[in-house]
Amino acid sequence: MASRDHLVRGLWTLFEPIHAVTYFSDESRTAFADIGLTRYWDGYFAGRAAPLGAVTGAPVTAIFSGFAPMLVERALPAVWATATPAQVLVARSVGAASTLRTLVPDEGVAVQAVAALAPIAAEVDTIGRPLAAANRALPLEADPYRALWQAAATLREHRGDGHVLALVTEQIAGLTTIVLRSGLDLDSSSMKRSRGWSDDEWDAEQSDLVDRGLLDSHGHITAAGREAIDRAEQLTNRLASAPWSGLSDTRLLAVATALAPLAKACAPLFPQPNPIGMPSPWDAAADPTGASVLEAPAPPSASGMASGPAVGMASMNASGGAIR
Repeated sequence: MASRDHLVRGLWTLFEPIHAVTYFSDESRTAFADIGLTRYWDGYFAGRAAPLGAVTGAPVTAIFSGFAPMLVERALPAVWATATPAQVLVARSVGAASTLRTLVPDEGVAVQAVAALAPIAAEVDTIGRPLAAANRALPLEADPYRALWQAAATLREHRGDGHVLALVTEQIAGLTTIVLRSGLDLDSSSMKRSRGWSDDEWDAEQSDLVDRGLLDSHGHITAAGREAIDRAEQLTNRLASAPWSGLSDTRLLAVATALAPLAKACAPLFPQPNPIGMPSPWDAAADPTGASVLEAPAPPSASGMASGPAVGMASMNASGGAIR
């Protein structure tokens, strides 16, 4: 039988795509534009940070991990002069819910998924997890699609907060994560541009990773580098397990079954491999042991790596094995 940590990782592949529609869908971009946030990064940073209030760039750079401070500070705190955090919270919810409703018009599917997921999201542990705490504190919405997206966002940020802690533990957080993963499974050129790092900053970090033995002289990940990523992924899985600890394996699989139709419907929005490193959703019905769920990021398949555009949908932050 698979370990609980492994099954929890499988669940991440189901609620992550539900949450991630907010970064990829036209409806979400339109919802932000309707309140004056017409630039992609304004909507991204404001949308993710809004539960924290009218926060400035420095704490967001620290909490999100991986973005150049200059890129974050172009958006924050200036966006709050255009739209308040309350307006942004409504916009992100409306855009995501509209996307989910279009993808899965059967409201009963959303109702069932909310019933399975919302009680778990309401009980996440939040010490040391600022994004999880801020999202958990938001009231649960009456509309099932909006409520589902919010529950998924809380659990996603809970895992993401834990992932940043794991990366810090391994001393591979921030820019280090992006450069190291670019030696494994991401496109370095698009990641450098989309995260706002200069050539000098990128090259200096790459040189440091070579000195540490985590990359070779060609910028490819070494065995030691892969081991550091694997340890961070294992710790991320452990840190993400607490909200699910009270569920039996049977109940956990029932939650996965409730989420699966939505995750499957969302999946076509994201190319595989995709620019945020998100794996394919777990099919718990066909694979109840989670054997198909990868334990850690893997090199791209022979079909090639999705480099994505330099801005917009190719540009998210590192969390829980994904690069968001």
